[in-house]
Amino acid sequence: MAALDPLTAITEAFTSFLFGKTETTRLPVRTSTGQAQAVYLPTAAPGLGDSGVIIGREVYSGKGYVYDPFQLYGQQLPAPHWLVLGESGNGKSALEKTYVLRQLRFRDRQVVVLDAQGEDGVGEWNLIAEEMGITPIRLDPTAALDQGIRLNPLDPSITTTGQLALLRTIIEVAMGHGLDERSGFALKVAHSYVNATTTDRQPILTDIVEQLRHPKPESAEAMNVALDDVRDWGLDVALVLDRLVDGDLRGMFDGPTTVGIDLDAPLIVFDLSHIDRNSIAMPILMAIVGVWLEHTWIRPDRRKRIFLVEEAWHIINSPFVAQLFQRLLKFGRRLGLSFVAVVHHLSDVVDGAAAREAAAILKMASTRTIYAQKADEARATGKVLGLPRWAVEIIPTLSPGIAVWDVNGNVQVVKHLVTEAERPLVFTDRAMTESSTDLDSGPFDAALDADLDAETEARALAMERSAGRSSGSTVA
Repeated sequence: MAALDPLTAITEAFTSFLFGKTETTRLPVRTSTGQAQAVYLPTAAPGLGDSGVIIGREVYSGKGYVYDPFQLYGQQLPAPHWLVLGESGNGKSALEKTYVLRQLRFRDRQVVVLDAQGEDGVGEWNLIAEEMGITPIRLDPTAALDQGIRLNPLDPSITTTGQLALLRTIIEVAMGHGLDERSGFALKVAHSYVNATTTDRQPILTDIVEQLRHPKPESAEAMNVALDDVRDWGLDVALVLDRLVDGDLRGMFDGPTTVGIDLDAPLIVFDLSHIDRNSIAMPILMAIVGVWLEHTWIRPDRRKRIFLVEEAWHIINSPFVAQLFQRLLKFGRRLGLSFVAVVHHLSDVVDGAAAREAAAILKMASTRTIYAQKADEARATGKVLGLPRWAVEIIPTLSPGIAVWDVNGNVQVVKHLVTEAERPLVFTDRAMTESSTDLDSGPFDAALDADLDAETEARALAMERSAGRSSGSTVA
């Protein structure tokens, strides 16, 4: 041992004389990590509260993760809309289905699903619908010819303004560009004439097509133009609408709305799985269903409604359809509507023709859930959504069933858990092909698994008994 210099030796001797020996020899201690963890107290970001439906566990803190846009709206959320992103096989489908099942335990909830995926001739949500005793509204051009389901764009329950806006959207989506003034005028006068003269039944699209092909003299007199000009202006419009009357989409929209569609059922499933997802028919269908629901389903009755759209890029990637849904989201927010858009990649929408409209819809989605993506896609997603750097870096490493949740800036990593009661309904044959057995990443936490049912049921009962049956969840 090296000798101390004289000054240090004198200082230590004097300190020892006044205060005693300054160093002690500490004996080693054997302990467990469970006991030693008290030395380093754990820290975790605050959660979203305990009111709502249980999603699963926060990965880092182990706390239960509870989320409900109706409870958070106006306090932690500026808007109740939700965007779900991620590649196939990582748990989006399981999350959507369990979320809906758990929300439906509250009696003031109602859900509409646009189901664009399926196998074996039925949609992916067919099993859940059957379990709840509900028949999906299957839009199928082949079945429609044999007394299948019809939705009438000219249904009297839709305002005349809404009908005209819907007709324009159908035409613009099919044509790929906006209507010019002359074509718009021809459509407007044909629609006005059909509504004014058809009083003994519901007007239908065939009436509009017929009027466009053979306009009446008063249609030309309104603008002091030649009758042949009005006919020429409306010819392209008539050809587009004829596709819904006598083309590949015939039978679904060219007759009165099917009687018996139950808009008061807790769950309404529109099965679009028989429609080619890559055809122009899909955005047209979504536009028609969206506007029809806007005017027939959303009502000021204090029910909280969830509108979940699979393959939502069909909506967000079309300027004309996106504009319709943008209005629906703004209007529906005042009446308690939460819009849930499910998309595989954000690049599907932000680089498309409707970039401006897509940005507006994404801005209204205050909740974002991102499952595993490739590194380049994760960086692009993080840039668009403004995610923190640490979240962007872990997205490519996420295991199935684990996602980054960004709830208006409150970012957490959450493991979604499924109860044994939900498992048969959630993991359908299609889900099994997407490695759904890996979604749990190991054995269930038995305590939380049992609590999911019990706690959700208790919350539902408590909200029922409280004033207004909403426990402060009223959406302004």
